[in-house]
Amino acid sequence: MNKIVLKHIFRFFLFIGLQVLVLNNVFFWGYINPYGYILFLLLLPIGMSKSRVLILAFILGLTVDSFQNSFGIHAFACVLLGYYRLKLLEYLIPQLKNKKQDNLEFSIQEFGIQACLIYTSCMVFLHHFTIFSLEVFRLDVIGVLSRTISSGIVTTALLIILQFLLFRNIKR
Repeated sequence: MNKIVLKHIFRFFLFIGLQVLVLNNVFFWGYINPYGYILFLLLLPIGMSKSRVLILAFILGLTVDSFQNSFGIHAFACVLLGYYRLKLLEYLIPQLKNKKQDNLEFSIQEFGIQACLIYTSCMVFLHHFTIFSLEVFRLDVIGVLSRTISSGIVTTALLIILQFLLFRNIKR
């Protein structure tokens, strides 16, 4: 196995462990729960094939579902993130269409704080809206939006902090 594959395997177990052992036990005001495990999907190489991303997203979501007994909600939300990930990145950073580097990863260091904040918050809100809509499974727009926004803000802040910790040299 090469070094890059080992790095992603380590990240997978790191983020699953962080989610299962720490973040699943954190509830702000009784219903805000941060989901830090999605950072694994956000940091996958940009040049990775869509089928691999979708398979990894499914495995990631299914793993979280197995610990939370959530019947596939996280798997669905992660696959949805995997599907829209590259489209959002190409929209935010049009130069990516010309870059054909297989191992180029999305990072604060590579693309700057502004692109990182927009990308992370869009993906987090898509993930959270999907999870909370499927969890409620009824037309409760106010409840779903309030949980999405409140949990999304906490999760986005957590993911930005984790990205700052992972990538030390930051381009401003």
